[in-house]
Order: sequence, then C-alpha cells, then structure tokens
Amino acid sequence: MRFGLFGSAAARRGSGEFDSAEGYRDFIEYNIEAEALGFHGTFVVEHHFTGFGQVSATLNLLTWLGARTRTLRLGTAVIVLPWHNPVLLAEQAATLDLLSGGRLDFGIGKGYRYNEFAGFDMPMQEADARFEESLEILLKAWTSEQRFSHRGKYWRFNDIVVEPPSAQKPHPQIWMGAGSERSIRSVAERGFNLLLGQYASPEDVAQSIAWFRAAVELQGRRYDPMRVGVTRAFFVTDRADERDAALERRLHNRLRQLKLATQPDGTVHGGPDRATGDPHTVNVNSAMYGSPDEIAHRLETLRQAGVGYVLVNGGGSGGGERGRQSMRRLAREVMPLFAEPAQAEAAQ
Repeated sequence: MRFGLFGSAAARRGSGEFDSAEGYRDFIEYNIEAEALGFHGTFVVEHHFTGFGQVSATLNLLTWLGARTRTLRLGTAVIVLPWHNPVLLAEQAATLDLLSGGRLDFGIGKGYRYNEFAGFDMPMQEADARFEESLEILLKAWTSEQRFSHRGKYWRFNDIVVEPPSAQKPHPQIWMGAGSERSIRSVAERGFNLLLGQYASPEDVAQSIAWFRAAVELQGRRYDPMRVGVTRAFFVTDRADERDAALERRLHNRLRQLKLATQPDGTVHGGPDRATGDPHTVNVNSAMYGSPDEIAHRLETLRQAGVGYVLVNGGGSGGGERGRQSMRRLAREVMPLFAEPAQAEAAQ
C-alpha cells in the first residue's frame, strides 16, 4: 500500500494577541516531516466562508509547500471547478506543476456545501453544467498547441494560448471526487483517478472500488489500485480514553460540516462520499483510531477491498505535537506492515 496525507491548515481570526499564521506554518512543517517519513503525497482541501480558517487558496499553499519539499506529490482535494475562471486556473496549476517538477495531483469536484454556493451567489443547480464547461476548457488549455477561442454558457475567451506548459504531459494528473455509482463510473470513463471520501464505511468503499474497477476494465484497461485514493481519519494511541476523546472531537467536526452543507429546506448533502445515517455510527465505522494493531486490522480490511493508496487525516489528534507523534507511530509501526519488502527495510 501507498500512504499520503489529506487535510487542511487553519488560521485563527482575531487581534495581534496571537499568531494567526501559526496553523499554516505547522501544517507545512507537518508535511515536510511526512515526506521524510515516507509519505507519497498530500491532498489539501478547498473551502470558503466557514469561519474556521480552513484553506481557501489551495494552489497558493501547495506552491509554498512545493518549494519546501522535493518528492512529496502536491494534491488538491478538491478544487471546485464551478467557482473558478478555468483559464486562470489552468495557468496557476501549470505553473505549480512546472515549478515542482511535475508533482501536481489536480483533484477536482463540483462542490456540495450550500453555504459556499450561497456565498458566491451561485445556484447549486448550475454546478454540473459549470463543472463540465470548466473541465472542457481546462483540458483544451493544457493540450492545445494553437490559440483558441471559446463561446460557452458561462465562459468566453478570445484567441488565447495558456502558458506556461505543465511539466506532466499531456497535463497534470487529474483526480476526481465521486460517491454515486454513476459519478464513479464517469470518472473511470474519463480516464481520471478517483478520490473517495473519509466517512464512507469499508463496505461502501469496497462497492465504490468494484464500480470503478468494472468501468476501467470495460474500457480494456487494467485496474491500478494506486489510481484510487481513499481518505481515512487516523489517530494512533494505546489509551481508550484518548481514542474516545478523539472520536468525540471528530464527531463534533462532522456535525459542524453537515450544518454548512444543509440547504434552506433542510436537505443535507453528506459530501462526496454521501455517508448517511446516524452520525455516531458513521464516525466510528470510518475512523482508524486506536493502537497500531487496531489500525493495521482496519487497513487490512481496506486492502482486501482493493485499496492501494490511503490518504490519512490526522485531525482526530488535535494537531500540534500530539499529531506529529501519531503520524510518526503510523509511519514506523503500521506502514511497514503494508509496504513491499524493500520499502519496509528502508522505513526501519
């Protein structure tokens, strides 16, 4: 198995009594250490108008991180295409890919939080159409050798050529978040990599991978487990009280996220993984919290389901040094159990 990170930095609002950039700097240092510990990549969220200080300018943050690292792949999970000018986005992404030596994993999605669409004064009903038009422009911008114009419903461009060229050819690797059978099969048919969310149960993850694999093989291609990224929250601890407290923190964050996704009529969108049902049950079933042996057992279940690339979110640790210690234990006590012999020897 291959391991990466998934998550977000946080910046506090307020007066000059505290350092509002501390959370961002800690996030950068956390990722730098993750690279040294053998993590393959990192995926960073994009969110707006939360009041929690979450990452909003994802490509800016990844550019800074790219300058501080050498091998860590730099992922977006996800850039919500309906909110962005696709030509400016194509230029920014290509610049990051070029400067980082081809390390950009360009994760895209349609968005699901009502408060964000409301903040941008954009009807959620337009998300699908805006996504498709933006994606069409992005792909053409990265691959066209000639100037082109575009006349669409939402965007118009005249006689343009997008610069600079990306390092990866024909364009940065594209990952797409999806949850329903239709959307997952669509990701495979487009030839993109798949991102699965952190709240789906292991059984739902297995079903999603089965749909994706079937669609890939139907096109005559071989299924590669490394082209599916599955996010799991993790916290390594030998103490039951610490585990339970971390689960409670995660449940609180989940309820806060669901509130942001709730529409005026009371409809709640569970996010890309569409994890529905009792929030407590969803929380316990999806999180990898506990001793190294307990976490290894949950990882083995995922491996049997066809998972190859696990993106771990250490939010349950509460961050800071406790989060660092949890990541170190995962890297040293769990990850070698799922590595090829040469990788395990290097980790030791």
